[in-house]
Amino acid sequence: MAKYLQIECKCQSKYLSRNLRCSSLISNELEGNTLSVYAFIVRADKPVGTREVTRGAELSSTSVAYRHLQKLEGMGLIEKNNYGDYVLREKANINGHVWVGKNLVPRLMFYSFFFLGALGAEVSIILLGWIFKVLAVEVSFYFLTCMTAVAMALFLVESLSLYRKTNPKNSGKQP
Repeated sequence: MAKYLQIECKCQSKYLSRNLRCSSLISNELEGNTLSVYAFIVRADKPVGTREVTRGAELSSTSVAYRHLQKLEGMGLIEKNNYGDYVLREKANINGHVWVGKNLVPRLMFYSFFFLGALGAEVSIILLGWIFKVLAVEVSFYFLTCMTAVAMALFLVESLSLYRKTNPKNSGKQP
């Protein structure tokens, strides 16, 4: 707990810029279950209690949820309202992720979409070469197409893995 209070004190210091240095400190602290809890609160867009967070972020117990809520509150990202529920105070930038609406999407997903577009263009060139015999496609171009397919698949698999970690299956369900 002292570590998180120390971060808050550093952020409020007159020597540090709140927007530049504290956002990177906060971003480095948001990982694992804490990131999952934070993403759940952002998606909920309403005050949430500890039990709701436990179910929504698929945590093992309410005490684990409470610990992560306290950590987020110490970072200044959420706050407790008069009824004891937690509400979003600030939407933070998170390393390796981009906010798309209320969803936290890994940047790797966009890289896989880029390679998907390149793969589509390469495959269409190969098909045009087969249809119109005038266009000659070299063997090295087939190798390039295979490498593009592998890069797209790797980025897609990694991004889906990260997406599943921050967006549990039942987070959209309301009890």
